[in-house]
Amino acid sequence: MPKLDPYNKMSKGFDVRLICYYLALVVIGWITIYSTCYIPDGSTPIFDFGQPYSRQMLWIGAALLIAVVVLLIDSGIIQHYAYFFYLCCLLLMILVLFVGKEINGAKSWIKIGSFSLQPTEFMKVATALAMAKFMQEGKTANERRYIWIVQFALILVPVIVVMLQHDAGSALVFASFIILFYREGLSAEFLILCITAAILAILTLSLNETYSIALMTVVFIVFMIANRNQKKKIRRNIIIYVISIAFVFSVNFLYEHGFEPHQKQRIDTILGKTSDPLGADFNLNQSKIAIGSGGLFGKGYLKGTQTKLKFVPEQSTDFIFCAIGEEWGFFGTLVVFGLFGALIFRILKLSEKQRNPFVRYYGYGIAGIFAFHFFINIGMTIGLLPIIGIPLPFISYGGSSLWAFTMMLFCFIKLNDN
Repeated sequence: MPKLDPYNKMSKGFDVRLICYYLALVVIGWITIYSTCYIPDGSTPIFDFGQPYSRQMLWIGAALLIAVVVLLIDSGIIQHYAYFFYLCCLLLMILVLFVGKEINGAKSWIKIGSFSLQPTEFMKVATALAMAKFMQEGKTANERRYIWIVQFALILVPVIVVMLQHDAGSALVFASFIILFYREGLSAEFLILCITAAILAILTLSLNETYSIALMTVVFIVFMIANRNQKKKIRRNIIIYVISIAFVFSVNFLYEHGFEPHQKQRIDTILGKTSDPLGADFNLNQSKIAIGSGGLFGKGYLKGTQTKLKFVPEQSTDFIFCAIGEEWGFFGTLVVFGLFGALIFRILKLSEKQRNPFVRYYGYGIAGIFAFHFFINIGMTIGLLPIIGIPLPFISYGGSSLWAFTMMLFCFIKLNDN
């Protein structure tokens, strides 16, 4: 039997604020999904399970059941079986490679009757739990030498499997764990290197390798002059420079072989390399029109024209934020921003108060996941980021994502109860 949590003996009660934020976002999600399917002539019954909004009601009901089950089980079980859950989700993802169903170019779903399950969504929860358990366990001096290698391996393995499924968007989500690494002692220099790598990748894709290498060479010379009397830093600068050159030459290779044609087309559109108003640019243009047409206060609930006339693609899933912007306007989107901001900061605040390191690690892990999903989803709908197809937590249509995010949040709520 798993051991009870030794850090807190008295129950503090479930965090009501997090539950309220969750319920508010779920309700906003459902009424928005209903709005995207609404037909003005009145032929939009609530209980029509051929429609997304009615199916979403079933997913919400199941999600609430998942939430109750998580709150009822002993919190020690969550921690005890973290590795087991990680392994099960990983095996399911591998199974998808052989029996999975392909949707929108990604082979990420297991078909179960009329329902499609996406194991990748649950892998995010499992990875957060496994990372927290590994970081919480005591390490010998010898084991500490390899701690970062194991931690990156826990993330890298599912990322590789997701990439094999041709789901680059979901693979990028795992980069959100860098917030946890930074909180637990990752050098700020590593974050600077990550930002630099992103800049080099954008420059290489926008222009070519020559411009990127020229920029690196200038920076390299400046650092060499500044550190000319420090041998260790000179060696470090040379190593970084060589690795950076190798990285630059690998960018185009990864771009050509790691992304699907439609994904490359979207990236080219964002970078301004191509323009196709009726093709690759159509989705993004319609998204901007829908959000912009909402103005300050929106057109009113059930009165959106862009979403009603199906101009906006994937309007109940990846682009659901467009419907919110069109019908509720700028102030409506501020409410959504406020709820997500409050949810993420509440998780971080409770994590900092925890004496149990497992809960703190897990809290930072899921805060990063929520933040990444939120900012990437919003960024792609307003044209700041490439369209990579990840859902808006609790709001976008879909059973797998809703269940996984519900499990993710309520595991944290349960762990904070102790």
